[in-house]
Amino acid sequence: MNTEDIKDEEVKNTPEVEKTTAEATAEANTPAEETAEDLLAKEKDKYLRLFAEFENYKKRTAKERVELFKTAGQDILSAMLPVVDDFDRALAELSKSSDKNTLMGVELIYNKLMTTLKQKGLEKIEVAPNDVFDSEHHDAVTQIPAPTPDAKGKIIDVVQTGYKLGDKIIRFPKVVVAK
Repeated sequence: MNTEDIKDEEVKNTPEVEKTTAEATAEANTPAEETAEDLLAKEKDKYLRLFAEFENYKKRTAKERVELFKTAGQDILSAMLPVVDDFDRALAELSKSSDKNTLMGVELIYNKLMTTLKQKGLEKIEVAPNDVFDSEHHDAVTQIPAPTPDAKGKIIDVVQTGYKLGDKIIRFPKVVVAK
């Protein structure tokens, strides 16, 4: 070995050169490894977000479908409400007459109609005089002076019956309120 070889060997084996070589190797590997790990993490995050978004979409469409089926007949049932009102008025007038057979026949038809509507999910909203007025559930047609102080804010008369389909109100009861 000559002196130049010995000097080259000493330079390679010095701690500073070994450290620099190790750092260079580590630096060369680190960005590539981090990039691959970062890409993998980004793709995994994208996948999880897309999966979660799809799950939310499925839940939302299932809920909308159930709501659609629940209220599918809302238009038809809403169109039938004036007929039900006419039946109510007819029954009230027929009860005043002496012809009990006609009254009984109309009551049978009315009961059959109401049974069919109930099977389709239509329910009458029960409102009585002296109930507390609630603007969320009642439609105030007019206000009149309260006959007594304790009647303020209470329903005096029900002008038109309200109906709901499932949990959704399709016609609010129209009431007269004491002020």
